[in-house]
Amino acid sequence: MDIVKAPPSRRGRKVMIGAAVASLILITIAVLQLEPAAPSVARAGIIVDSVRRGTVTREVRGPGTLVPEHIRWITAQASARVERLAAESGEPVQQGALLLELSNPDLQIQTMQAEQQVRQAEIDLLNLRTTLRSQLLSQQGVVASTQTQYVNASQEALAADSLARTKLISTFELANRRAVADEFTTRLRVERERLQLMQDAIESQIAVQEAQVQQLKAIAERQQNRLRSLQVRAPDEGVLQELTLQLGQWVPEGTTLAKVVQPGRLKAVLRIPESQAKDVSVGLAATIDTRNGIVRGRVTRKDPSALGGTVTIDVSIDDPLPAGAVPDLSIDGTIQIERLEDILYSGRPAFGAGTGTVSLFKLVDGGNAAERVAVELGRSSVNAIEILRGLQAGDRIILSDMTSYGAVDRVRIR
Repeated sequence: MDIVKAPPSRRGRKVMIGAAVASLILITIAVLQLEPAAPSVARAGIIVDSVRRGTVTREVRGPGTLVPEHIRWITAQASARVERLAAESGEPVQQGALLLELSNPDLQIQTMQAEQQVRQAEIDLLNLRTTLRSQLLSQQGVVASTQTQYVNASQEALAADSLARTKLISTFELANRRAVADEFTTRLRVERERLQLMQDAIESQIAVQEAQVQQLKAIAERQQNRLRSLQVRAPDEGVLQELTLQLGQWVPEGTTLAKVVQPGRLKAVLRIPESQAKDVSVGLAATIDTRNGIVRGRVTRKDPSALGGTVTIDVSIDDPLPAGAVPDLSIDGTIQIERLEDILYSGRPAFGAGTGTVSLFKLVDGGNAAERVAVELGRSSVNAIEILRGLQAGDRIILSDMTSYGAVDRVRIR
């Protein structure tokens, strides 16, 4: 027989609905209180390194080129036209070998005019010496004649004094003879002073004219050197380079004609980043990779200023260069700065170029996650950097650039 069920009461239905709503609210609150899941990083896309304790050699590295230690640039000492090429770029040349011939008719005329001016100045000097010598002799004759007249006048004055004591001469005649003696005394003194002035003037006038001659000779010699420079010769033994002139080409004064280099004596010119070059000094050891061998050398010069974010460093090479080492060859150089003993270090982070505190991700949970830690970095090398605080030996850190995760303190590694 059928059993009649009583319908649920309206109150029980309300209780069930209320319980369901309360459960939904509690679940929503719990979900909202959950922290967002940490972002994940692909293990293949990161570089991981361990923190170690030991010895590190601080080094800086930079690209560069091989350049000759001895370069002699040949420049035009006068404007001229190219008449003949006696050598070509790449040829070995001996000291004094003819490289090319230039011509300039105006320079030939200027040289002849300078030489003519020298000859005219020498003639003027000779004439001046003759004239001054003649004037000096004439004045010496005047002094001698005045000396004789002075002696005669003095003797007549003495004789007049003797006659005056015996009343054999008049007072007027005595005074007249004394006046004549005084006159010649004064004239003799004046002529002697004039002679002395002439002697002094002769030396100064001749010195001025001789200086003029020497100056004109220097100008003429300069013009002769410019004229001789039209025969362009090698200043040193070596290899001729950059001789690109053509026949008939007009070359202004000061133009570079060519250069002579000694290919066996090369040095390395490195371009070190300015952030790393501050510790480089003259005398430090260096190694040069010529891509056909590695040679040793030492720093000989450091440019005092930076250009384009790099500092130029010159390195002299001590070892024999390998085959194929030629000027302008691209190389890589490494300079050893110092040896750091018993320090905590790791690989160099992608964004930790210098000293200071940076944020790095340290691996935790067996390498399945990484947490952000503050690390104080010290001295750096090419591939290593000193760790002062924040990590311990054995810790593993991510060296890759993690700036895209700057808003989180933890990442998962998948």
